[in-house]
Amino acid sequence: MRKFIITLFLVSLMLLAACSGGDSGSSSEANGGGTDEGSGGSAEGVTVWAWDPNFNIKAMDLAKETYAAENPDLEINIIEYAQDDIIQKLNTSLSSGSTSGLPHIVLIEDYRAQSFLQAYPGSFHPITGAYNTDDFAQYKITPTSLDGENYGLPFDTGVGGLYVRTDYLSEAGYSVEDLQDLDWNQFIDIARDVKEATGKHMLSIDPNDLGLLRMMIQTAGFWYVEEDGSTPHLAENEAIKVGFEVFKTLITEDLAKPISDWSQFLASFNSGDVASAPTGNWITPSIKSEESQSGKWAVVPFPSLPGFPESVNATNLGGSSWYVLNIDGKEDATDFLAKTFGSNTELYQDLFAEIGAMGTYLPVSESDAYQVEDEFFGGQAIYSDFSNWSEEIPQVNFGMHTYAIEDILVVEMQNYLNGKEVEQALADAQTQAEAQIK
Repeated sequence: MRKFIITLFLVSLMLLAACSGGDSGSSSEANGGGTDEGSGGSAEGVTVWAWDPNFNIKAMDLAKETYAAENPDLEINIIEYAQDDIIQKLNTSLSSGSTSGLPHIVLIEDYRAQSFLQAYPGSFHPITGAYNTDDFAQYKITPTSLDGENYGLPFDTGVGGLYVRTDYLSEAGYSVEDLQDLDWNQFIDIARDVKEATGKHMLSIDPNDLGLLRMMIQTAGFWYVEEDGSTPHLAENEAIKVGFEVFKTLITEDLAKPISDWSQFLASFNSGDVASAPTGNWITPSIKSEESQSGKWAVVPFPSLPGFPESVNATNLGGSSWYVLNIDGKEDATDFLAKTFGSNTELYQDLFAEIGAMGTYLPVSESDAYQVEDEFFGGQAIYSDFSNWSEEIPQVNFGMHTYAIEDILVVEMQNYLNGKEVEQALADAQTQAEAQIK
């Protein structure tokens, strides 16, 4: 019966993928190309590259306005590119040794930062001392630093939470108080009760997207690599093993709704098909977009990893930081970042009020903006909770190869779901990673 459910789950995924056309629908990846080539190397102004016009670009526009109030003579040119285009342009230029056309400031996803810092030494300008690292969530400092120098100025947070449908949980006999500080074994027990009482899946899962696995293992301070950031750590990684086992239990017991892309993920909770969504705080606007569900949601701490006493009920998914290229004008670029995203509480309040952006700048967490009670979530001050959880997120070294290793793990996850022993799946993943990652 368990094998039948797994087979049915995987067949459902293939059908869903065929219907969806294979497009993830992620707004941050689907933006149009750039509108200008930038003024790399020019000291007459500061050029910024970022993606997502509704979030990162708007945030930089607000920073530009803030800085101009006291520094009107420095021109800030903000250029939008898709994230993939930024990655390609940086790699092409930096690998050739040319800085022509590069920006002074660029937004880089935290999971990718070390691949740039380590692959292109000397290409980025250290901004150590330009901001107080103690003013930021500490989990952001490790991925933005190298060899004792700070290179990135932390920006947004992907602090995670467990979004739950309180009405479904109530039908199963649970209150919000019952869901505080869960581990994944307890989550599974609740999922069984919810399925029996309501017929609803507890969550949606796409086994080709291991973002949930990333969140699970970070609660215990683990990652796909050793602390050196380069040696694959898969075969003997107990945290990944437990994460794989949780995935399989949720799937084999039909507690998870199968999905295959971003639009189906959104639809799973907007349509009322699932009772929870364990993910990053950036999903809040999407959950609130279904106004008919107002008052039926709450956010509780992310489940910890069972069997790991050091695992906490806090984790992260995503997030990016600002970097300065080592080109003419880097001093102006550093000053701009330091006086805006590096220290300006009022700017962060404006970011929150105008675009709902949660930064990792800790002083703003005490502001009135974060204390607002949200009626959609039953009057819960969710942003205050998220801010508190962000201070508990374990620091890990994401290293240079997060996505390359994850591509390998996706295949071995499928093999595990199809019957391969978990130890063998991770041993095979280790062998492949060691062969591919030099």
